[in-house]
Amino acid sequence: MLPSSGSSNGHQQLGPPERRLGLGGSRYRKGSRGSSRESRGGAHHGFRVPERAPPPCTEFDRAYFQSYSHIGIHEEMIKDRVRTETYKAAITKYQNFIAGKVVVDVGCGTGILSIFCALAGAKRVYAVDASDIAVQANEVVKANNLSDKVIVLHGRVEDVDIEEEVDVIISEWMGYMLLYESMLGSVVTARDRWLKPGGLILPSHATLFMAPVTNSERYSESIDFWRNVYGIDMSAMLPLAKQCAFEEPSVETISGENVLTWPCAVKHVDCYTVTIQELESVTRKYKFASMMQGNIASNSHGFNQRKKPKSDDALVLSTAPEDAPTHWQQTLIYFYDPIEVKQDQVIEGSITLSQSKENSRFLNIHLEYASGGRCFVKESVMR
Repeated sequence: MLPSSGSSNGHQQLGPPERRLGLGGSRYRKGSRGSSRESRGGAHHGFRVPERAPPPCTEFDRAYFQSYSHIGIHEEMIKDRVRTETYKAAITKYQNFIAGKVVVDVGCGTGILSIFCALAGAKRVYAVDASDIAVQANEVVKANNLSDKVIVLHGRVEDVDIEEEVDVIISEWMGYMLLYESMLGSVVTARDRWLKPGGLILPSHATLFMAPVTNSERYSESIDFWRNVYGIDMSAMLPLAKQCAFEEPSVETISGENVLTWPCAVKHVDCYTVTIQELESVTRKYKFASMMQGNIASNSHGFNQRKKPKSDDALVLSTAPEDAPTHWQQTLIYFYDPIEVKQDQVIEGSITLSQSKENSRFLNIHLEYASGGRCFVKESVMR
């Protein structure tokens, strides 16, 4: 979150260090994920549309679902080998929890995770998605001769019905900055409606990190360019250039060399206990001491876990700058002007991430930061 560079860390723990009962009761990354029940009267196989019509969707919801009907988004996610192979490894690792059991895939997309679970021996998989990609997912299931195991449900998990408890919930719900798109709420809904006591959720935990970073090249490319344009002083363009370049968060890939300090955990998510209400607004105070002299350009977010997971053998899907890049990259919040810091200089403040009242899938970002006797506030929206 400091002016021009970013480092983002985040994590998902794909596996159950502990298995506990939940609390009962754009670039858009994914079409809404949902789940649905077998209708009463016996098992149904193949494509199913819920009998009960879902509540009216807002225009924002429709746009969100429609965005996941485009094959390009699914191609990008599937080609992210870090993401897809980690999920496949988790399904293999916890095959004993999946074989012979009932699984819900929340936001199944093309159905690849559902198929991985079916091939791992699942008794039945409910593959749920509110996007029209569910139609293609059903064709993929049929082409792989799995219609007797995988039931594709076209609808939101909040609206469809499944007439049995499930043993496992799997979902790839993470957005940029972990919480963007607010899809975790659908996983929580599925958990509270259908997960058996002691059931398994993949991933089980996630952590959002932030850290100050430096990125002088970005300032040079976007801002300093205007100081001399073919010999003409166009510095009058600088205020507008800064606003256009740095008003909204930027999704980029940076390296560990950009990071000025150890990261700070903004939010730990336990998928077994988290509530929808606590995800509406997250606030965290932070205090960093720069490990080197440099210009702080931005703060960066992601969901890689640097801390050791609860279980020594837990699988970790990392989006940290020092790890292999993923399609999530890192999310950088650039300052309009870099802050020069010396080694050991303290940078402190607070960050609040809240769901936008305009569209709950958007994230409002309120960043307060102080260093060297100067205080600043940066507000932004991730749309």
